[in-house]
Amino acid sequence: MNTVTINPQEVDLAYRAAMRRFASTVTIITAADHERHHGMTATAVTSLSMNPPSLLICLNQKTLLHDIMYRARRFCVNVLHRDQVALSAAFSGGAGSAERFEMGEWSFTEEGGPYLADAQANLFCKKGAAIPYGTHTIFVGEVEQVGLRDAISPLVYQDGAYCVASPAA
Repeated sequence: MNTVTINPQEVDLAYRAAMRRFASTVTIITAADHERHHGMTATAVTSLSMNPPSLLICLNQKTLLHDIMYRARRFCVNVLHRDQVALSAAFSGGAGSAERFEMGEWSFTEEGGPYLADAQANLFCKKGAAIPYGTHTIFVGEVEQVGLRDAISPLVYQDGAYCVASPAA
């Protein structure tokens, strides 16, 4: 392993290169306010606490989902299955807002929030906090309900490509 001292002008490029080495589970974050519902592919999702069960997601402040999340009381983290690459691509900007929900098996909560019925897992969250930082906002979700599918085979993203996870030898 080579460790290189990097001048400040090169930190951005080196940081991006380092982040490509992270493997992340692919999710679709969905939310609804009183007027709209929306979803977006995201890998910036992580567990926060077991007591209370909570997670955090990071959203760019320039996105439509960010605007809806700021107004919404609840959101859902939909963990994608390895066979849902096309769905991930659509929610990454490959399809318009309304067209995205024409793919996959979507249902709605009593409050009107969309969730992917055939996801690997659904984590239904109440928004606990919204913390602006740099270009993003960190949203804390208190998990109120969880939906699980039997087979564990999540879609993973690493080095700019979709991958599948398998046990190490």
